[in-house]
Amino acid sequence: MLTVHIDGAARNNPGDAGIGIIAREGHKVVLEIGEYIGKTTNNVAEYSALIRGLEEILIKGYKEAHFISDSELVVRQIKGEYKVKDENLKVLFHQAKALIAKFKIFSIRHVRREENKEADGLANRGIDNR
Repeated sequence: MLTVHIDGAARNNPGDAGIGIIAREGHKVVLEIGEYIGKTTNNVAEYSALIRGLEEILIKGYKEAHFISDSELVVRQIKGEYKVKDENLKVLFHQAKALIAKFKIFSIRHVRREENKEADGLANRGIDNR
């Protein structure tokens, strides 16, 4: 199964933001993205990374994926453990859920930032290279 590490970063929250995504099938990297996404909040950046990761994985034809994120908020909202109260995040939440529905198997897990260094580095590189 595909493993997809995602991260969003915003400097000065809100501020310059980037997303980082790295997907592996076994040890083979099948997707790597580090992009600047403009000025926004950290939570919007985290959701943007999830959505972009879902879109790119579906484009590549994968229908089974395990996502890993250091955003406890996004993970718990996607799992239905937290309600989505922010109106801006509701739009992104529904967009993510619509994409998730296209997967045969989908899971998402929260990890500490230290366990998500590659995606974090890509998100920050996206900001640096804007």
